[in-house]
This record gives sequence, C-alpha cells and structure tokens, in this order.
Amino acid sequence: MEFKDKIVVVTGGASGIGKSIVSEFLKAGARVCIIDKKENPYFTGDLADEDVLRAFADKVIAEHGRIDCLINNAMLSKGGLKDCGYQDFNYVLRVGISAPYLLTKLFMEHFGPGASIVNISSSRDRMSQPNTESYSAAKGGIAALTHAMAVSLAGKVRVNSISPGWIDTDFKLYSGSDALQHPAGRVGHPLDIAHMVLYLCSEKAGFITGENICIDGGMTRQMVYHGDFGWTLKSEN
Repeated sequence: MEFKDKIVVVTGGASGIGKSIVSEFLKAGARVCIIDKKENPYFTGDLADEDVLRAFADKVIAEHGRIDCLINNAMLSKGGLKDCGYQDFNYVLRVGISAPYLLTKLFMEHFGPGASIVNISSSRDRMSQPNTESYSAAKGGIAALTHAMAVSLAGKVRVNSISPGWIDTDFKLYSGSDALQHPAGRVGHPLDIAHMVLYLCSEKAGFITGENICIDGGMTRQMVYHGDFGWTLKSEN
C-alpha cells in the first residue's frame, strides 16, 4: 500500500467528496486527520476561524510530527449578488481560500519528503450559473492559489488542484438528459475525484505540479446552442 502510515490531512472530510477521499486513503493504509465543522473522529471546528486552524495544525504536528498530503476540500456557498452580503461573501472566501493558504503556511516546515497538496476547485472556476458568485469566486481563487503555491514550494511540495463537475454525493444513477449532457454518458460520483486525489499524491504523479485537472465527464467541453438536440434556454426575467 503506497500510502501506508502516510499522514494525510483532509478538510471537510466528514461528508460528500471529502468522506470518499478519507475512505480511499484509509484503504491505502494512510493515517488521516480530518477537520470539519461536522462531527468527525479527529477534529471538529470551523475552518473560517484562524484560532481553530492553528489549534488543528498544532494537534497534527504534535501527534505525527510531519504531514505527507494536504487535501483542501472543505467548501460551502452563500449564494451571490441576489442574497449574499459582504460578511457572508468573505466567510466563504475564508473557508475556500484563506484556510488552505494558512494551513499550508502552518505545515510548511513539516511536510515530509515527496509531499503533495491537492486543492479541490470546481468547474465553476470557468463557468457559472446565476447567483453563484461566492462559490465561484472561491473556486477560481483556489485554482490560482494552486499554481502560485506550486512555484513557491518548488522542490519541496507538489501542488495541484482538481475541478469537479457535477458530482452526485449520493451515488444516484441518472439517465436521460442528465446523463447525456456529459460526453462520458453519466453524472460523476465522489470516487471519480478521490481516485485522482490519490493519484496526484502518489509517486506516479511525481512530474505533475501546478496543474488544475477538470473531472467533469467532458461537460465543459460540449458546445450547447439554443434549439440544438431539444435544448432550450428560458430567461429568468
């Protein structure tokens, strides 16, 4: 098992994509440290709070002395221009960008040989629906932060990001238009992301850093025109 006894930190690891990432690392022999606002076996706390992040990092370092993989997965949305105020907007940015930045700084002197950071962005870093500004801004920011940190940590830590598309965390089987709008023929599930996370953290990906890999079943590559294939656009106004 390539990750046997590796120390892995996963933010937002108590549910959804994060939970699948945790599960796959555990299967591969890793020792996983979760931080999540939801109850979990390791550390429960709000990633938007600097003191919480520092307490979490201190716990990981005190118990393990090093970190091999940092997976910045935690995220939320507070909407956008229609309903997201200044404080809520900045709260989302603290969880989605500031927390990954600070955790990287706090662990910077404790990364082990061959260490890797994987940031979870989103296909929203390149496309949007209405009223998604808080989420989209944070996901675009983490994609840019990825290549900046890859350069700053060159030779010490590889840093990459993943941009999931439509990922159904309930593993529901979709058919019809929901599936067919993806060139891959289906909606994604969390293991599609978890498998890439483990690959990027492995020695097999040793020549990959500073990259943002979109895993969306090809959805962002498919041209969509009003009237084609029965697809129609209806204005909200």
